[in-house]
Amino acid sequence: MYAIFIVGTAGSGKSMLTAALLEWFSRKGENAAALNLDPGVLNLPYEPDIDVRNYVSVDELMEKYRLGPNGALLLASDIIVDQIEQVNREIEEVNPAYLIIDTPGQMELFAFRVSGPLIAKEIKADGKIVLYLFDAPFCLNPFNYASNIFLSAAVFLRFTLPQLNVLSKVDLLPTEKVKEILEWASSPGSLKSALEKYVVESNVYLLSKDIFDAVARLRLDFSLIACSAKTYSNFTGLHALNLRALNRGEVGV
Repeated sequence: MYAIFIVGTAGSGKSMLTAALLEWFSRKGENAAALNLDPGVLNLPYEPDIDVRNYVSVDELMEKYRLGPNGALLLASDIIVDQIEQVNREIEEVNPAYLIIDTPGQMELFAFRVSGPLIAKEIKADGKIVLYLFDAPFCLNPFNYASNIFLSAAVFLRFTLPQLNVLSKVDLLPTEKVKEILEWASSPGSLKSALEKYVVESNVYLLSKDIFDAVARLRLDFSLIACSAKTYSNFTGLHALNLRALNRGEVGV
């Protein structure tokens, strides 16, 4: 079984990509299942095969411990770690070839808490990979794109799993804008030029440039693959890259 963790900022399209991948695998005759790791989500565009909401209730935690929504979500995320063996038993019962793992809408609950890497480590799978989503409309601004690079690098350093960067929701942008963002990903020089042309305070530019240069020195691969959960565009290419990384154990973002 291969485990595919879908990670990204709020609104980047994690649940929609999970739903689309499930449908795409089904059309290909592949056995895929979904694990929902978001204890606070109210509605999902797919039916999860394994759902952490069966183990913990955010509303009950708020009432029992007099917590606000954020505090209850943090506690719920920690409680899930204690239930990971039961989650693994459910996964074994479903026995999928591909387990698509939809992580919390608030990325910090999974990526930047102790519980996230523990959950990723304890889920039993023959191979694991992280798909980090770059929200295409958000990335139209080169400074927003650069900030996503920093977050992607931070996620990689947290999990040290093979990682692919995915430009999501490309159906919402004109083709030429998608090509421009992909050019930033493949050519650091083009991104620096875009940052220089964007009218912002000079200190913001210098800070972004210095941080970008520091991340670049890590020699990580920040290439992007563009796809759309709405149109299923480039899913074949995405799957091919997934398999290559999973089978070879390639590590990089």
